[in-house]
Amino acid sequence: MKQLVILSGKGGTGKTSVAAAFAHLAQASPVPLRAVLADADVDAANLELVLQPDRLEAHDFIGGAVAVIDPERCQACGICEQVCRFDAVRSGVQSYVVDPLACEGCAACVYQCPDDAIHMEPQLAGQWYRSDSRFGPLYHADLYPAQENSGKLVTLVKQNARLRALDDDYPAIIVDGPPGIGCPVISAVAGASLALIVTEPTAAGIHDLQRILETTSHFDIPALVVINKADLYEQGAEQIEEVCRTLDVEVAGRIPFDETVTEAMLNGRPVTAYRPESPAGQALAAIWQAVSERLAQAKE
Repeated sequence: MKQLVILSGKGGTGKTSVAAAFAHLAQASPVPLRAVLADADVDAANLELVLQPDRLEAHDFIGGAVAVIDPERCQACGICEQVCRFDAVRSGVQSYVVDPLACEGCAACVYQCPDDAIHMEPQLAGQWYRSDSRFGPLYHADLYPAQENSGKLVTLVKQNARLRALDDDYPAIIVDGPPGIGCPVISAVAGASLALIVTEPTAAGIHDLQRILETTSHFDIPALVVINKADLYEQGAEQIEEVCRTLDVEVAGRIPFDETVTEAMLNGRPVTAYRPESPAGQALAAIWQAVSERLAQAKE
């Protein structure tokens, strides 16, 4: 079973549009590739907006725990406030209280409280879903506002997608990954056969591309690069290709700026299904051909 994870050094590069197009093209190609789909960008899970899946199951995700002080047992000694490095403990009317948004769940106050007045309380941090889309099964999630994305929910989404692929003999998983280079990205690339990095021809795009390529290289994940909106700044696109040549990374193709992509998203469809003859649709079809060939050669 092969895992393709689609990444970007920053948000807003068009990663989800590429993932949705690949979900369609994998099924519509002359030689269809049956794939389980996973949206690992749990902070802003947008793949379902394009694929319009039917939710079959919803499951609670219990994230970290926060400290809670029992006002009846608290003697207001102030030790908890002294040991908290995150300024989450504050003096209340009759006892100390914990700000749940500031608490990092380290439990230092629990261990230091002489009156056993503090306990850790698990938090409902979000939900993950099993859905069916017209392009295959989709696993995705919503992280609730103010909840920290440590990568645990990303791992949960990927694990369930992988189990589905194993149980039903799917040969591939297509993962719409989170942006950046933090813990969620590390969770998303774990076990990946190939990473496709979507970038833009800007100074920031070049910088972010170099960072994410360092991340995939560190974890020994082979990578390809695709340049989105490449025709808006030809010099920037050439600079990206020069960076890739220096790092011995293949550029799978360029996607031109195309307003049809926005139209397709507003209609809840991948651009390759909405208007395959559009410039972006044709470019994505060629890129998918290159990516699928490279994926077939990649290690599981």
